[in-house]
Amino acid sequence: MINKVILVGNVGADPEVRSLESGVKTARVRLATTERFFNRQTNESSEQTEWHTIIFWRGLADVVDKYVRKGSQIYVEGSIHYREWQGQDGQRHFVTEITASELKLLGRRGEGQAPATTQVQQPQAQYVAPQYPSAQPAQVAPQPAVVAPQDDMDDLPF
Repeated sequence: MINKVILVGNVGADPEVRSLESGVKTARVRLATTERFFNRQTNESSEQTEWHTIIFWRGLADVVDKYVRKGSQIYVEGSIHYREWQGQDGQRHFVTEITASELKLLGRRGEGQAPATTQVQQPQAQYVAPQYPSAQPAQVAPQPAVVAPQDDMDDLPF
């Protein structure tokens, strides 16, 4: 199964950044994506803007806090999630959010912004980076090249 969302759009307001009691940082961004349509019969163009709520965690939230502002153009990859809860007034509430796994800052470099097209990925939770000694690896003698015997290529099925 695949749950993947890719969005490129403009940030509608400054990010809402906060830290949880555990110290984990999170950021919430409202992202606008706009599709443009052209009607050949009427010779008119029209636009449709969709608003998306993007949630960033940990390192990605740090990058958002530091570099993303209202009007920033960003590229986001992530997964879509639907939540439902019942409020104190008894009303059921529904929300659709994108949990970001990758972020690219697009556009020109502005004041307080990172260089254009900076790419940051959220590491997967189950991934553990291997630990390597700080010493340089030992030199490995070059191995002789192995040459496969030539044979008739006409019997390949493709």
